[in-house]
Amino acid sequence: MYADTSLVFVDRYLVGDFVTRPALYLQDAHPITEAIEFAQYAENLGFDAVWQADSRLVREASVPMAAFAATTKRIKIGSGVIDVWTRNPARLASMFATLDDLAPNRILCGLGAWWDPLAAKVGISRQRPLKVMREVVEVVRALLANETVTFAGEFVQLDGVELDYVYQERRPKNVPIYIGATGMKMMELTGEIADGVVLNYLVSPDYNARAMEALQRGAEKSGRSVDQIDRPQLVVCSVHEDRKVALEMARNMVAQYLGQQPHIMEASGVPKSLLEAVGQILTWPATHEQVEAAAKLVPDEIVQMLTASGTPADAREAVAGYIANGCTSPVLYPLGDVRATIDAFAGWDGNA
Repeated sequence: MYADTSLVFVDRYLVGDFVTRPALYLQDAHPITEAIEFAQYAENLGFDAVWQADSRLVREASVPMAAFAATTKRIKIGSGVIDVWTRNPARLASMFATLDDLAPNRILCGLGAWWDPLAAKVGISRQRPLKVMREVVEVVRALLANETVTFAGEFVQLDGVELDYVYQERRPKNVPIYIGATGMKMMELTGEIADGVVLNYLVSPDYNARAMEALQRGAEKSGRSVDQIDRPQLVVCSVHEDRKVALEMARNMVAQYLGQQPHIMEASGVPKSLLEAVGQILTWPATHEQVEAAAKLVPDEIVQMLTASGTPADAREAVAGYIANGCTSPVLYPLGDVRATIDAFAGWDGNA
């Protein structure tokens, strides 16, 4: 272990007064050049951050993050989220240090425990994810703090490792660490060791109440309050002046998640009978035909419970429900017209 094992959280996140400003979430639906334009557009309209998914096996996060960092001036840039299994934690630290070189004090390190069956298909067993996450966060934080790290863990082993700067200033990196947590055990760990949590999408606002309780239990272990933990939340957002069109745009995605992440959906209050019916049609990977067939089983009320879909006013009202239940920044995952979604939330502070 390195000498000082106490947690040192990033200073700018040790205050309980978070400004509720929207952020943008991007996966792989658009070319990176177009995504750059979306990030710039969101920045110009006052968005707080752009979060890039490490999207399945389609888009790796650090390349678009670097593109956003190089082409914007103010907006924060986060990974939403990168798994802790497939990159050595020393390489994770060097990657985020490199991104910080492009956009100092604007990079957010979001880490996650990945998901099955994808992980299993590439040979990752995901055993003891809580232990792995604790080790990785501890080591990445120490390396970014410019420490020399020797660590003998169950998953992480480092021997006198540091970010060995030769041609640049040797300084701690101001990169807060977020955990993409869904289950309550990971949520509690997040409250204990992370600067922030990336709350998942396609969960109901009521789910957040349990998440806040778990975060608080964890925060108390490190002498903090849940109010000192940043809590951005991914929110699927389907905006259209015609409410029916907006719901239809969201229905396919909801159906896909019901089939591929049923444990999360059940935690959000989706009836088990619906989950079983959808699960008979699709799992992972799913064809477009399977998704469309499953979507026919998903009623409007489930789409509305799990997403912010409808007219711009409908979407803002739904997002306000997440904020009322603990979200500090809605990270909007736009379906359909991305600019229309950004426009719908430009200048909105969550209290209107």
